[in-house]
Amino acid sequence: MPSAPSIVRLPGAGAPRMAPRALPRLSFPAGLLLPLIAAAAWEFAAARDWLPSNLLPAPSAIANTLAVLARSGELGEHLVATTLRVAAGFAFGVAAATLLGALCGAVPLARRLLDPSIQGLKSVPSLAWVPLFILWFGIFETSKIILIAVGAFFPVYLALAAGIPGVDRKLVEVARVYRYSTAALVRRVLLPAVLPTYLIGLRSGLALGWMFVVAAELMGASQGLGYLLVDGQQTGKPAIVIASIVLFAVLGKATDLPLARAAARALRWQDGFKQHAS
Repeated sequence: MPSAPSIVRLPGAGAPRMAPRALPRLSFPAGLLLPLIAAAAWEFAAARDWLPSNLLPAPSAIANTLAVLARSGELGEHLVATTLRVAAGFAFGVAAATLLGALCGAVPLARRLLDPSIQGLKSVPSLAWVPLFILWFGIFETSKIILIAVGAFFPVYLALAAGIPGVDRKLVEVARVYRYSTAALVRRVLLPAVLPTYLIGLRSGLALGWMFVVAAELMGASQGLGYLLVDGQQTGKPAIVIASIVLFAVLGKATDLPLARAAARALRWQDGFKQHAS
């Protein structure tokens, strides 16, 4: 009768480890816990007059302000105006950044000629562009969209200009050994290698677009969340100011979410670190 096989333990090996237990999936979005707890604490403090209501009104007062603006139709007009400006500026900025970033990343001569100037311009504050764009383009929509495009441009440009030269040289050499055409090299080697960085650049560019729109709406805008924010400051209405900031945060997150999900789908081939979840 054959004996049972013995278990051989490798030197230094400890007890067999169990597979990591999957983290429990919450039915409630965990990311909402912190804002809700902060809002509840804020409301509690405001109700007991621990906070000056003329400087930091309670969340319920801010919500009431938003409700009044929504019922009047004013809030919808501001939301649409700002969202359209960000969408247009982001589209133009990404298009220009993709072209120039790919050019500077792939062509050493273009990188030497263009990259130093572009790197210098990225440090210019958003408000510094405002008087120049007013002189060049007036206070019309063109100046606002161009300013937002400037904000969206730099993260996307840097992602490509730095990402393409950072592609592993061995991958390119293997592709050349297999005699890949230029199109195949780009599609099968360069694009997958640069895509993670490029997608991060897109998300960062969108966030900067939302930041730059405030400066853009200082240029003679009569609608938009930036206009609403400044109007609240000038008229001494902190509820409107804080409501505008909250709306910027909500819109920024709402527009980033589709990009984040698209990035996750596009990069599902990556064997990166992920928390175990079920």
